[in-house]
Amino acid sequence: MTTIRPFTCDDLFRFNNVNLDPLTETYGLPFYMQYLAHWPEYFQVAESPAGQIMGYIMGKAEGSADLWHGHVTALSVAPEYRRLGLAAKLMNILEEISEKKRCFFVDLFVRVSNKVAVDMYNKLGYTVYRTVLEYYSGEVDEDAYDMRKALSRDTEKKSVIPLAHPVRPEELD
Repeated sequence: MTTIRPFTCDDLFRFNNVNLDPLTETYGLPFYMQYLAHWPEYFQVAESPAGQIMGYIMGKAEGSADLWHGHVTALSVAPEYRRLGLAAKLMNILEEISEKKRCFFVDLFVRVSNKVAVDMYNKLGYTVYRTVLEYYSGEVDEDAYDMRKALSRDTEKKSVIPLAHPVRPEELD
């Protein structure tokens, strides 16, 4: 049985099997520690009965007024544990935390080319709010979708009305 539990500092030395995926953004240790210190409730790990890390989610709450929202910074599941519903379970936990914090919506960024993830997020109720041009850097910079899901506080669903034109990373609010 899979255990979902808070991420700990020790997990930073045990999650390489998850981060080796080329679609997973890998950050420096200070970045992970900042999230763990500021938003520990948003940093969760899925662990196998044998103690192996199967996946994790890292996020935060940010913004102000009607832009107060939960944000998914990273969600990744190790290849050998995909298609078990772990990503959906981790997303649900982040959404529940965001509801408790009275957020209006949850957002995330995903590579336009990552069709599997885009389809999964669509199934979870997320819609493309806008395209962010050249958000991901690499050999060839890649666009991202800014996907959003309205939470119960956004009764009019204003937070998910798509923008007509793409934006650049420096224009993000």
